Amino acid sequence: MSRTTRLSKGTGIGGRTMEIVHDGHTLWLSGDFDVRSTMEVRNAIHELLGGFERDLTIDLTEVHTIDVTAARVLAYATIETSRAGHHLRVRGCGPAVRRMLQVSRLARFIEVERAAATA
Repeated sequence: MSRTTRLSKGTGIGGRTMEIVHDGHTLWLSGDFDVRSTMEVRNAIHELLGGFERDLTIDLTEVHTIDVTAARVLAYATIETSRAGHHLRVRGCGPAVRRMLQVSRLARFIEVERAAATA
């Protein structure tokens, strides 16, 4: 049985909200992932990993913008998850998110799920 829980909702850049929802081993983020929402995302990741002995996927499909602080949270969570013997992957990265991961040089620490090619 699938359970969806809203963990947090706050205001990001430009008044957009940041929403964090989880369903089993997937964490969905939507809105602006910036310094104002990193604490809530970090806590959500730790809460989910602390309660489960499995891998975690973070879906960023609905994330409009990301800053370097948020990218660091993802990189650190990936490293810590790996040290604990688990696996963290990020999926649904739009162009702005991919660009920030590359510019910040944190892409090498974060496993980004490849999108399926369209025919």
